[in-house]
Amino acid sequence: MTRVAIIAAMPGELKPLVRGWPHSVRNKTHFWAQRTEEEEWIAACAGAGQDAATRAFVAIEDGGPIDLVFSVGWAGALRADIAAGSAHNVAGAIDVRTGERFHCDADAGELWLATSPKVADAAEKQRLAAAYNADLVDMEAAAVGRLAAMRGIPFYCVKGVSDGFSENLPDFNRFISADGQFHVGWLLLHVLPRPWHWPSLVRMGENSKQASQSIAECLFDFLDERGHIRKQNGYRNLET
Repeated sequence: MTRVAIIAAMPGELKPLVRGWPHSVRNKTHFWAQRTEEEEWIAACAGAGQDAATRAFVAIEDGGPIDLVFSVGWAGALRADIAAGSAHNVAGAIDVRTGERFHCDADAGELWLATSPKVADAAEKQRLAAAYNADLVDMEAAAVGRLAAMRGIPFYCVKGVSDGFSENLPDFNRFISADGQFHVGWLLLHVLPRPWHWPSLVRMGENSKQASQSIAECLFDFLDERGHIRKQNGYRNLET
């Protein structure tokens, strides 16, 4: 049986994909699993950042060897022509802390993803685009690419765009704890008296929901040619 690992940061990134899958939580790591006679898909998220992605990967690996791995989830656009809500099968991930590049396997796209140790604001997006010639930014994918390379297994990365290149958002870094957990309550307390942030947060919420749906469509198209898992969880695409 082929074991496919799917690593994300937060449950919302996986919601359309894992709808109806058995769910469990261990040590702040969320797990979902679905299987057919030939494949087992295991999705996990442990929080934002490379350390959290590593924890999720190792937790899946505790259940048996991983045959291929996907880094999925939300990313920020580093180009004005990349539409919010869209999903992209990227060419590889760049660790901005070390300069390492982790190439995705065959059939990857042309966009490159920069993995940053923090949520990138508008100024940081401009810097990353110029310094690394990158198209998207996240906080986890390079860690997954590194672990895949160490084990000699295929690495793929599908990212959905939650925020556009010029979007003006609050500093989300102040709402992420040291273990990678995002605290929505802290964010709400911050933005309630700052109504100028409300429109951009509403747009981001809508874009994130669309991006998660787009990620699920990409993964089903890539992995589920016979539609077995698609049927098991009652998945419906955007046109239905």
